[in-house]
Amino acid sequence: MSAVPNVLSIAGTDPSGGAGIQADLKAMSANGAYAMAAVTCLVAQTTTGVRSAVAVDASFVTAQLDVLCADVRVDAVKVGLLPNAEVAVAVAEAIARWRLPFVVVDPVLVAKSGDRLADVDTVEALRSVVLPRADLVTPNLDEAAALLGGEPAADLAAMHRQAAALLALGARRVLLKGGHLAGGQCIDVLAEAGAAPVELAAGRIATTNDHGTGCTLSSAIAALRPRRPSWHAAVADAKTYLTGALAAASQLDVGHGHGPVHHFHALWPAIAPAGSPTAPRPERAGG
Repeated sequence: MSAVPNVLSIAGTDPSGGAGIQADLKAMSANGAYAMAAVTCLVAQTTTGVRSAVAVDASFVTAQLDVLCADVRVDAVKVGLLPNAEVAVAVAEAIARWRLPFVVVDPVLVAKSGDRLADVDTVEALRSVVLPRADLVTPNLDEAAALLGGEPAADLAAMHRQAAALLALGARRVLLKGGHLAGGQCIDVLAEAGAAPVELAAGRIATTNDHGTGCTLSSAIAALRPRRPSWHAAVADAKTYLTGALAAASQLDVGHGHGPVHHFHALWPAIAPAGSPTAPRPERAGG
């Protein structure tokens, strides 16, 4: 497409800016899209964990989506945190009503801190009404296990089996992320009904600054897909972007827990560590 794509995030918030809608807007913008957002949940969280959350009423989620889609062309969608079954149904119905294209669903069920973010009814709504509307679903191993009602995959062979099982739930494509497995590479499995699954590998980055990686990857995929020839191309380019964002995360100094990735690593100049010979000197008062 020639125009800048308009890409919509439907997700919860993160005041620290590393995950949720705030991260989605950054990742979409960094990948050349005009980023928009509809809020599903107000989350009090930081790099150290989730403190509390307040779900937006499902009727107001619907209002946000209807007023936006009536006015603005939507070229792709990323769906993140759905705080309850009612909101999940409202989002699925809006996707169908407005025939929204290139829908990427990141099933946010467990925070990086380990905090559970969805109850049994919400997981069931994801399975039954949201996944069938997804062009691509991007769970990590824990999220895939929750959706399938089993244990997380322990090896690549199990990942292939679980990706096939997720396709059977109705998603058109599955990107099962293997970052939680041990090893020097992070291998994801991209599966599509009727086609051989594809393994996508990236070098593992040794960093604790990995807050919001799932949000960032799914948003980058949504931002790139309207201008890529295939889902494989969009996913591959988004993984390259995320790897760079992880590698540059040490340039940031945010929080006391799992810090965020550097969403704008390719757009901002590299900043030398404070105290290094090339670091800028602070100006003195009065010149």
